[in-house]
Amino acid sequence: MPATTLDATTALVLIDLQRGIAGLPCLPLPSADVIGRGARLAAAFRTHRLPVVLVNVTGGAPGRTQSPRPGGTPPADWAELVPELGRQDSDILVTKQQWGAFHGTNLDLELRRRGVTQIVLAGIATSIGVESTARAAHEHGYHVTVATDAVTDLDADTHRNSVEKVFPRLGETDTTEAILALLG
Repeated sequence: MPATTLDATTALVLIDLQRGIAGLPCLPLPSADVIGRGARLAAAFRTHRLPVVLVNVTGGAPGRTQSPRPGGTPPADWAELVPELGRQDSDILVTKQQWGAFHGTNLDLELRRRGVTQIVLAGIATSIGVESTARAAHEHGYHVTVATDAVTDLDADTHRNSVEKVFPRLGETDTTEAILALLG
């Protein structure tokens, strides 16, 4: 369903737009396109004095289902947010250890303190961090909107499944331009 409205207390949540992940081969959109659109959304949300949440991932729980990172041990700057986002002191930084940004973090608390009722999601990877966060946001009672041209994946088929089958069941989906137009 296309985005119809943004609540007065909407937050932007950008998932894993960090050096290590942005450097991976992404499909169907290059990470640079997603980062550019994420930066535009962040600037607009800041202009409207709406919360911007920058999420990065530094690890994961060890176990049988843990997939090793391509190339083994990540470089020292792997988890650093990309500078194009123009991080501000007012931004909320959430560092996660799992796929989704809610589990084991203070994201829900930070959003509720600010009276947030809706989140707009963008980032990498569509079927992993973005989808996991969208599902948890929906379960926590937030209205969910996904900027479909501001997400990409490591696999085009899983990206397409998330965008076409999963996200429409969790909330609204639309382009960056449409979401920016709703901001006014």
